[in-house]
Amino acid sequence: MLRVLAVDDERPLLEELLYLLRADPRVRSAQGATDATDALRRITRALDAGPDEEEAIDVVFLDIHMAGLTGLDIARLLAGFARPPLIVFVTAHEGFAVQAFDLKAVDYVLKPVRPQRLAEAVRRAGHLVELARSSAQPAAAVSTRSTSTSGPPGGPGQDAGAEQIAVELGGVTRFLPIGDILHAEAQGDYARLHTEEGSHLVRIALSTLEERWSARGFLRIHRRHLVALNRIEELRMDSGATTVRVGGADLTVSRRHARELRDLLMRRATG
Repeated sequence: MLRVLAVDDERPLLEELLYLLRADPRVRSAQGATDATDALRRITRALDAGPDEEEAIDVVFLDIHMAGLTGLDIARLLAGFARPPLIVFVTAHEGFAVQAFDLKAVDYVLKPVRPQRLAEAVRRAGHLVELARSSAQPAAAVSTRSTSTSGPPGGPGQDAGAEQIAVELGGVTRFLPIGDILHAEAQGDYARLHTEEGSHLVRIALSTLEERWSARGFLRIHRRHLVALNRIEELRMDSGATTVRVGGADLTVSRRHARELRDLLMRRATG
């Protein structure tokens, strides 16, 4: 069962969050703090006591906009600890999700908090804590992408071995299976991920995705395009120009990548 700390500088919202957390049978204890100083004091005391003590904290449910240090500031400070607790951000602001998941947050819950949504965050955190306990590893070292639904989070901090990537859609964080991605398109420091259902913008450079996903069968075919080889429907060569069709889209293949692509497709076709 989870030992949690909820942090929010608006006391009525904190009390409501604590009420919901304490009503969850997976939560063993729930403390509250109304400012960053108190929160850091409690967390430091819990870390000094050790993971097996009653005052230990497994998960921090953390507001972002607070007087003094923000929730993001607290998360950055905790990242410097050897065994920090997991973090779930609980906020009224949609625009910080990418930063939150860069900090390896487990989840990002929007206010007003719905009990069902909070229960899902508790479930995710509980899964990671149990996984860490069973493997004798610190909870924060376990990738939030290792669960069937998770983490937090399309940011540069994502585990290269992750099965999913966090994307934002209408203020809701979704965890998109990498196997669903047809191709990725460079858009400055961002990348747009294309699936059969639509597209999602993530704050990750295409070169980073290329490095992480090459072992998953993704190939850079152009400075703007990274494609899943097994999703290529057609390869066309016309007057020296090469294009591929992926998910109904025709993508240009640069000359420097054309030979490698043709060779790879031929090898795949011949087993």
